[in-house]
Amino acid sequence: MNSDALTADVIGDIALVLGTSSLLGALARRIGQPTVVGQITAGVILGPSVLGRLPGNLTERLFTHDAVPFISLIAQIAVVIFMFGVGYEIDLRSVRRHRRPVTLIAVGAIAVPLAIGTTVALTMDHLGTMHGAHTEGRSFVLFFGVATSITALPVLAAIVRERGIAGTPVGDIATSAAGFMDVVAWLVLAAAVVGTDAAGDRSLPRTILLLAGFVAVAVVVVRPLLNRTLLRPGSVLSDKAAIALVLAAAGAWATASLGLHPIFGAFVAGMIMPKPHGAPDKGLLRAMEQTGGLLLPLFFVVTGLTMNIGSLGGAGFAVLGVVLVCGIVGKVGAGYTMARLGGLGTRQSAMIGALVNTRGLTELIALNVGLNAGIIDARLFTVLVLMALITTFMTAPLITVIERRYPVAVHLADPLAASSPESGSASESPYSTVRPR
Repeated sequence: MNSDALTADVIGDIALVLGTSSLLGALARRIGQPTVVGQITAGVILGPSVLGRLPGNLTERLFTHDAVPFISLIAQIAVVIFMFGVGYEIDLRSVRRHRRPVTLIAVGAIAVPLAIGTTVALTMDHLGTMHGAHTEGRSFVLFFGVATSITALPVLAAIVRERGIAGTPVGDIATSAAGFMDVVAWLVLAAAVVGTDAAGDRSLPRTILLLAGFVAVAVVVVRPLLNRTLLRPGSVLSDKAAIALVLAAAGAWATASLGLHPIFGAFVAGMIMPKPHGAPDKGLLRAMEQTGGLLLPLFFVVTGLTMNIGSLGGAGFAVLGVVLVCGIVGKVGAGYTMARLGGLGTRQSAMIGALVNTRGLTELIALNVGLNAGIIDARLFTVLVLMALITTFMTAPLITVIERRYPVAVHLADPLAASSPESGSASESPYSTVRPR
């Protein structure tokens, strides 16, 4: 295929993906779902699972073997920008206001599902029918634990905003806990990737040492330099978006050079980006989200091209059932229990449990890392993508059920919740009560 024809194919594919994703994203919003649910669904529909099963092999004709690598490259750039925004969005200030519940929820809602996931990976023999190059080793066990324990901070934050609970204790606690869980999940995922074929010929100790050195340089050298340069009055480097893109690309290149996925470096770069007054710059965050979000549907279609629901069979759907039960029980149960121990009332704790069960895009990024590293195969990848889509889709309906099950009047009649010093008056949001300790 000549370059002009290839260019036309790639541009046509991008138009098709963005158009389909926009349509299904809008439909998702109409039924009370996050936009990302519709976009992920668009990726599945355009792949072998739906479009590829129609006469004429439309998926392969639309997304040719020559065009897919270019689409994948653009998708990876979008993911790098997105992961920078995830790291930058983590706001540690609210931890000081809700230290106890945030700490308990973050630890419980990552440790419990992580333990369940690793146990499943060690004990389920029929997982061996769906494996990658490292199924029997440390990498697979760690990866499977991460796959069942991730919480998607960006999707969670979007749901919090759309539900009108942003700025309330429940909203702040959920997003803060999700931020901490993201950090832990990416660290464990990095440990899973280290030592796989993707890490190259470097030994495990050497790779760990180089990764630790990268993080140390980023925190000890780069971050103070950026603080002095960008936060100084009258700084000549006024275009923060350009600096952010350079930092994201440099971090991604650094970890890619170490044999790890570029997302790890982008995530670290986002965390060290200076924040005025300790809070993320809303203008910069919006710019990064818009830049990355515009092309993220390409990532969903690349994911959709890799999975094929029709190939699962009975054993595959049985594994999906087990994974769903373990993932949902681990996240919702641990989130609710730890929220109660942290001083929240019944309604707030149930909301926390539902919110931390959101996986969405963050899960898909981790799954692609595992697939590319050879830790899992395409069939288990399909199972885990379905788990991510189902758990994300169920968040909004579950929140609606909680709201109906615990009406505001009944909730405020709970003396343990209504007397919280952080709740303010009874006329405030029904999500803003915290039981005193």
